[in-house]
Amino acid sequence: MPSSLGPGRLALYLDLIRWDRPAGWLLLLWPSLSALWVAAEGWPGWHLLTVFVLGTVLMRSAGCCINDVADRDFDKHVKRTAQRPVTRGAVSVKEALLVGAVLALCAFALVLTTNRVAVAWSFAALAVTLVYPFAKRVVSMPQAVLGVAFSFGIPMAFAAVRGGEWSLAGIWQAIPALGWLLLSSNLFWVLAYDTEYAMVDRDDDLRIGMKTSAITLGEHDVAAVMGFYAVHLLSLAWLLSPASLGWPFAASLALAALQALWHFRLIRLRERADCFKAFRLNHWLGATLFAGIALGYALRG
Repeated sequence: MPSSLGPGRLALYLDLIRWDRPAGWLLLLWPSLSALWVAAEGWPGWHLLTVFVLGTVLMRSAGCCINDVADRDFDKHVKRTAQRPVTRGAVSVKEALLVGAVLALCAFALVLTTNRVAVAWSFAALAVTLVYPFAKRVVSMPQAVLGVAFSFGIPMAFAAVRGGEWSLAGIWQAIPALGWLLLSSNLFWVLAYDTEYAMVDRDDDLRIGMKTSAITLGEHDVAAVMGFYAVHLLSLAWLLSPASLGWPFAASLALAALQALWHFRLIRLRERADCFKAFRLNHWLGATLFAGIALGYALRG
């Protein structure tokens, strides 16, 4: 990292971590906070809320650094990504990795304030984050790998709330079946919005040989996206039905379904701008579901 961090250099770093495009970390944040409320059966306290909000922003930012380094030779051939700092040479590979490492260490410092079980699971979360950028070379639907990475805040939330015995069995048992099922449900939401994202770059990705769900699904992409939304919302309704969250959660599910239908209108013609708009607006769907869950627990008392 340069010894002098003037305003110009800091601006490059902010561009590197997509600071002016918060949709990415919001997509991570809402399911993590929802899981935090479910694990705590209501308000989790200021400490855990702070850890998960700041940790989400930091890890998403670190992930951007890793992704841009891994994709730098591909991104130069894609119009939307050709001007990213690493791709155009404004930030070196070493510099980007150093920025990412500093951000990841800051996130790890936050996890250290929770419990040892959560710390143990944080290494698994980091491993998935490191694997995803390279999955696009070999996996026909790398969005599934991203789904695990973007959903790992869910088991982390259960680990942070519940803790457990410091043993292999205790670390595993800290995450109940509900935590893994919620991760699986959220994976389908990630498949939905990241397929919309992949539809934006489909032509470029075909030309450079990148593997994406939009390419794999072909003419069935729009139907698949809507199916992913349906599986996510229906499974979430089923999984949280025992919590008796009442009308707030039911209303949030209905509003989320309406948003999914709006996304169908946006992506049905496969126009780049509309597909990108659908992707960017997905964080509102996550925020809607979180609001329903949080309010449901609050009113349940």
